[in-house]
Amino acid sequence: MKIIFDNALKNKVDEIYVTIYNKREEQKRLIDLIELWGFKLWGEKNQELVYVRDFTKHFDENNMKLNYPFISKNKNIFIVPIYPEYHTELLPDSILNTESPAEFVEDFPHRNGINKVYVSRALEPHPNRGDILIFYRTGGYYKSVVTTIGIVQEVKYNFADVNDFILYCRKSSVFPEEQLQKMWNDFQIKPIAIKFLYVYSFPHRINMKELIDLNVLKGVNDAPRGFKPITKDQFDIILKATKSDESFIIN
Repeated sequence: MKIIFDNALKNKVDEIYVTIYNKREEQKRLIDLIELWGFKLWGEKNQELVYVRDFTKHFDENNMKLNYPFISKNKNIFIVPIYPEYHTELLPDSILNTESPAEFVEDFPHRNGINKVYVSRALEPHPNRGDILIFYRTGGYYKSVVTTIGIVQEVKYNFADVNDFILYCRKSSVFPEEQLQKMWNDFQIKPIAIKFLYVYSFPHRINMKELIDLNVLKGVNDAPRGFKPITKDQFDIILKATKSDESFIIN
């Protein structure tokens, strides 16, 4: 699905259509999937069903899959840290030049899906539905880089128990069940889970030094440790410095 939307964005189309038969079980499952992402039955051509998806700019906070990948700048924006060992596992399209694509070819749900889960024990402030996340791969003054934009679908706090937590996180986060259980049991502060949509990978990466030079960060000690709020002006600075295509952003 992401390849479809990435190409539609690149080619600046207003509409996407798909033709598909509805005969085999896997075709029916595919129809269920594309309907989830906003495709609607338009008609039939030579026994094939034609599904159409509006791709004009719009944003509905109540169902962001219907307007994916468009996001609204009129929301809160946070820089979010992610350790190097988890970064490309969770965000494979944001692979660094220093990493080998061959290490990330296995078919895991947390790699392939647009839906992701970020697990954190960060104290407030926390994001809310519709807020923008900028993922910051940690690594120090020169190696830390901002790589990715996501948009929050849900923030889950109060899990009934460890099994509820594992069930929520296991398919869309980078952590196996044993590690999720350990995260739950080993700390008094219980983790929260941020379900988000993987929206955009920056074409050019800027590191901590550049973020400081651009006044997005105040200094080395201002590096994000939890959800670090930034202003819309700082977001604009990041978009410009990363040479981003801003056509998916609604002002």
